[in-house]
Amino acid sequence: MHGSILTPVRCDSPGMTPASTIASAEVRAAADRLLQALRTRTPCAPVRDLLPDTSVATGYAVQNLLTRARLDEGRRAVGRKIGLTAPAVQAQLGVDQPDFGVLFDDMACPQDRPIDHTRLLQPRIEAEVAFVLAADLDGDDIDPAAARAAVAKVVPALEIVDSRIAGWDITFVDTVADNASSGLYVLGDSAGPLGERDLRTVEMTMTGTDGGAVSTGSGAACLGDPINALVWLARTAVELGEPLRAADVVLSGALGPMVPVAPGAAFTVELSGLGTVRTTFTAGTGERA
Repeated sequence: MHGSILTPVRCDSPGMTPASTIASAEVRAAADRLLQALRTRTPCAPVRDLLPDTSVATGYAVQNLLTRARLDEGRRAVGRKIGLTAPAVQAQLGVDQPDFGVLFDDMACPQDRPIDHTRLLQPRIEAEVAFVLAADLDGDDIDPAAARAAVAKVVPALEIVDSRIAGWDITFVDTVADNASSGLYVLGDSAGPLGERDLRTVEMTMTGTDGGAVSTGSGAACLGDPINALVWLARTAVELGEPLRAADVVLSGALGPMVPVAPGAAFTVELSGLGTVRTTFTAGTGERA
């Protein structure tokens, strides 16, 4: 995306137009490939080879078709996730900019109920900050103060990312098309109002099944401040004509490296000043990469 990380890509800027205006045969073919992978739980080949270009707009055009299909199937959109905000995660995937995807109601998992590993293809887990909004973020001048004022509560969260593309063989356009490689998410207990909390100083430690640390990081790893990530998403959503709304859940993006999830695994995350969040996975049949 062009310019500052807090500057959304304008719909009239080069390489970016509203996703609804792009519905070429190539875009539809890419969406069909991803939908087939989602429905059959069988990873597919990358979609970049089907697309006319690898622009940001084309990636979101595919994502838009996937979103429509899921809504048509009866899912309900409940918020957004921001991805690729931590330098460590960007390095893992070979990209240098954030993206976003749509959260649906069937993606939310209670933290005290094991997640069926067979729901997933090749999952990885990461620790995040979740924002639950109290007000719409639909203005033309969204800044950190406006974003803070719109947050009802802040919550420790886990995102289970899951690529439909075999072997995580993805470029930026692949992950954008694939709903930002969204899978499931888990919210911990609310830490209360955001207020003037400095989320940059939040320290994150994720422990695995044996109790040892498997990932560490901080709020500053998320675009310098998770509030920056929220501002980036809010501005971008306004530019695309689909602003964030009251009651939306927004996942900030990772505070540290993501970790592969094996069947039977258990994870607990401590976010200093915000609390803990945990989850476990059933002993499934293993990953199908």
